[in-house]
Amino acid sequence: RKCPGLCEHLPSQREDGNSCDFDWREVEIFMFLSAIVMMKNRRAITLEQHIGNIFLFSKVANVVLFFRVDLRFGLLYVTLCVVFLITCKPPIYMGPEYIKYFSDKTIDEELERDSRVTWLVEFYANWSPECQCFAPVFADLSLKYNCTGLKFGKIDIGRYAGVAEKYKVSPSPLSKQLPSLLLLQAGREIMRRPQVDNKGRAVSWSFTEWVKKLCPFMFLQENIIREFNLNEIFEKCKKIKSRSEKIEELGSLPQEDHDDEQPIGTLEEESECKKDK
Repeated sequence: RKCPGLCEHLPSQREDGNSCDFDWREVEIFMFLSAIVMMKNRRAITLEQHIGNIFLFSKVANVVLFFRVDLRFGLLYVTLCVVFLITCKPPIYMGPEYIKYFSDKTIDEELERDSRVTWLVEFYANWSPECQCFAPVFADLSLKYNCTGLKFGKIDIGRYAGVAEKYKVSPSPLSKQLPSLLLLQAGREIMRRPQVDNKGRAVSWSFTEWVKKLCPFMFLQENIIREFNLNEIFEKCKKIKSRSEKIEELGSLPQEDHDDEQPIGTLEEESECKKDK
């Protein structure tokens, strides 16, 4: 609308016929877009999430605007968006981490292998933007708190629906359960965040209903450390030693010096000599 040389060729629904300015319907769409972006950005944690929300809902608004101008423009824009979505996948976190990736066949075996080990497991889906943004946060936690008695794991419930059903984590975007963190020991759930109500929807981590509605919890590192008492669990779990560490300790014990010991036979001979004398 504001590009000279192009706006003159666009149809307009303004009364004055000025095709280089927005009509009242287009202004309404922009206002509605601004309201939606502001609501969604309340839960955004990083700058990338804020920018991502702006671009996502701007594309939706552009689809409506292009279809209003010309059906051909709308179809062309939708085609370009689909091609971009297929070819340009979101980046995957590839940084350092101490995380065990489970499958539907290995998760139960790993969680129940040692009853002394506490697991913090993330249930995620690759298509979820929230899970993608949370990946570096969870990796950083694993680098700080991983030890013999406290381990970190992840499982993609988008691929393993049976695991999601067993641990009662819904992969549906409407449930807002992704990502879900479960604290487990010997295969038994100790705690989970976010919590789930009777309708299967995630509820806030806040303490009052009023705050729950206004300020949904964000997966910040400080919140996770506080809610799961990771500092306290880490101090306890550091004292747990693995089998390999115990074997190394036993091997490093000082051996007794057998050179100073005299044979039994020689001791008896010495005693007999003393009696003869």
